[in-house]
Amino acid sequence: METIQQCFRALCCKGPPPPRPEYDLVCIGLTGSGKTSLLSQLCSETPENIVSTTGFSIKAVPFQNAILNVKELGGADNIRKYWSRYYQGSQGVIFVLDSASSEDDLETARNELHSALQHPQLCTLPFLILANHQDKPAARSVQEIKKYLELEPLARGKRWILKPCSLDDMEAVKDSFSLLINLLEEKDFEPSRM
Repeated sequence: METIQQCFRALCCKGPPPPRPEYDLVCIGLTGSGKTSLLSQLCSETPENIVSTTGFSIKAVPFQNAILNVKELGGADNIRKYWSRYYQGSQGVIFVLDSASSEDDLETARNELHSALQHPQLCTLPFLILANHQDKPAARSVQEIKKYLELEPLARGKRWILKPCSLDDMEAVKDSFSLLINLLEEKDFEPSRM
């Protein structure tokens, strides 16, 4: 009888679980980098009918230990010039790039990433940089991308993570987001590079 009461107390008197922290993030990258597809998959939405974001969209992406409120900004030429208007209030940045893109697009992505890393509202925030489309034959390795993006000198002293990803391996994507959540949870941080 006492065991039943203990179980009952443990189940009923425990109270609600503590609320998960919420973090406001901005997600940027060129059109076609896969921002919308990755975020939709993380939200368990069906991949059919995914359309490139033309302005911005907001998704609440649930994880076991946090909820990420992700403001995804469209990556078209005529929209990128307005990105900075949506940075305010962000606690972290997700930058998605197509690792199989043309040299011109990769150069544009590098320039946009450099602008974001140096922007006053983002420069102190943690960055998750996703080298997407790793499943494509023309995909560059993470080491090639790291070198091309010139992350070591530019991002020295900043908190950033560069990870490969593709829709074929959503577990790796989730692991990358977990690393970002760890950076977001750090109160007194040491600059880190991964």
